[in-house]
Amino acid sequence: MDEKELIRLSQEGNGEAFGQLVERYKTKVFRLASSWTQDRTAADDLAQEIFIKAYFSLPKFKSESEFGTWLYRIALNHIKDYLRKNKKRSREISLEALGGTGLAAENESSQEKDQTEEKRRALVQAVLQRLPEKHRIILTLRDIQGLSYDEIARILRLSPGTVDSRLFRARKKLREKLAPYLGREGGEYGL
Repeated sequence: MDEKELIRLSQEGNGEAFGQLVERYKTKVFRLASSWTQDRTAADDLAQEIFIKAYFSLPKFKSESEFGTWLYRIALNHIKDYLRKNKKRSREISLEALGGTGLAAENESSQEKDQTEEKRRALVQAVLQRLPEKHRIILTLRDIQGLSYDEIARILRLSPGTVDSRLFRARKKLREKLAPYLGREGGEYGL
């Protein structure tokens, strides 16, 4: 069944149709919440709350935007409210605890490479959490969620040009903050 039909049926109170919409978007919503909270349990709870909020807001959905865009807007607002109410940006990770410079060596074993990759992810996530909200949002939507510039522009109600320039500045700021931990500009990963 196509998405428009699922939305129409959901707006009429068909729980099965809404369940299909949840199935289509649950992974993306969970990943979005997880990237902001760094807590799987909180992200799972948030994802459920987001879908409940979306279900009760369905009568207001007028198909002026894509359903995914509308859902992302609800999700971002709900996650930001949650973080504000709980007075936390995310689970803080000590950057110093993640290690110093040069996170990779050429002759590492497979297990060491996995550990290095996990350290790199944790480092990027820790630095990302310390960026201003507008930069975190744009990086999360583009580089973590993989949304297009047009989708991001619709979700954030910005022009594609603003998305492009904000993304450029956010990536630059992220590189600057990561450089001391990776040993040189961009590190070994071309960030």
